[in-house]
Amino acid sequence: MSEKSDFKWGPATGVGSMPGGDAREAAKTVTGSFEDFPFLAELPARGPGADMIGRTAGLLVDLYARVEPSGWRIGDRPGRDTKRARSWLGEDLDALEEFTQGYEGPLKVQAVGPWTLAAALELRNGEAALSDPGACRDLAGSLAEGLRTHLADLRRRVPGAHLVLQLDEPSLIAVLRGQVKTASEYRTHRAVDRQVVESTLRDVLAVHTEGPTVVHSCAPDVPFALLRRAGAGAVSFDFSLLTERDDEAIGEAVEGGTKLFAGVVPGVDARLSDPAGSVMGVRTLWRRLGLNPGSLAESVVVTPSCGLAGASPAYARAALAHCARAARSLADNPE
Repeated sequence: MSEKSDFKWGPATGVGSMPGGDAREAAKTVTGSFEDFPFLAELPARGPGADMIGRTAGLLVDLYARVEPSGWRIGDRPGRDTKRARSWLGEDLDALEEFTQGYEGPLKVQAVGPWTLAAALELRNGEAALSDPGACRDLAGSLAEGLRTHLADLRRRVPGAHLVLQLDEPSLIAVLRGQVKTASEYRTHRAVDRQVVESTLRDVLAVHTEGPTVVHSCAPDVPFALLRRAGAGAVSFDFSLLTERDDEAIGEAVEGGTKLFAGVVPGVDARLSDPAGSVMGVRTLWRRLGLNPGSLAESVVVTPSCGLAGASPAYARAALAHCARAARSLADNPE
C-alpha cells in the first residue's frame, strides 16, 4: 500500500513491550487482542539485547554495541551482545509470523528513534553519542539502513500486512532542552538544534515509503508540530500527561490529518474503569477543541499509556483487551 493517506488504521493497538520472556505467548496474546492492528511484541525481561536500546542496536548496519557496566557502548565488531539481540529479534519474528498466517491489515513494528538512541549509546570515551554531531549522523544513517532491512524481512514473513513503523523517542524532549546528563552526571549535553532534530527524524522516517509512521513519546510536552513536520503520520503519547497548553498543537494535528495514538489505559497494574470511562477524556478534548465528534474513531487509535513490560502478564492481557473495548466505545458513542 503506497497511498499513506488511504491507509486503514486499526482502532486499537499496543505500544510495544510486553511482560515475560515467551515470544510465542506474547505473539498469541497480541494477535488475539488486536485482530485488526497487531504489533511485534518486545520482551525486555529476557535481559540485555531484548531491552529497547539493545534490540535497536542489533538492527544497526556497520555499527555494533556491547554492554558495559554503564550501559550500551559502540564497539568495532559484533560481539555476543549483538548476536543475542539479533537472536531474540529472530525469535519474536518467528512467533509473529506463526500467528499472522493469512493476515491482511495494519501491522506495527517499533524501534528506538535516532535521538533516544544517541542519548543512550556511549562512544568509546564513555560519553553519549549525542555529544558528537558526526556520531549522531552516522548513527541515524546506520539505523535507517537497518530499518530498511528489517521492514523488508517483515514484508516477506507477513506478505498481507500493511506495515506501520513506530519510532520510540522517550528522550526527545530532554535532547531538545539540553537535559541529557554527561557521563560524570555533573553537567548536561548541549541542546540539539530543533531543525537538526527534525531533519534527522525526517530522514529516518523516510525509509518507510510504503506505509505510515508513528513517533511515540510517553514524556510530557510532546512536540506535536515538530513531529508532524518531520513526516510522522501519527503521534503516540500518554494521554494523562496532556495539558491545555497542548490543545492548539493537537487541534492543528487532527485537522492536518495526523492520527493520535491516545495512551489512555495504565501501563502498569491498576484497576481498570469501564471502557467508556477510559476514553471520556478523549471525548472531552474533542469538545474543548470544537472538533467533529464523528471524526473521533478515524482520528484516534486507543493504546496503553506506555509499554507493558512492568505489568503482570494477567494485567497486560486485560489492558490490551480493554483498549480494544474502549476503541469500540469511542466508535459507537463518539459524543
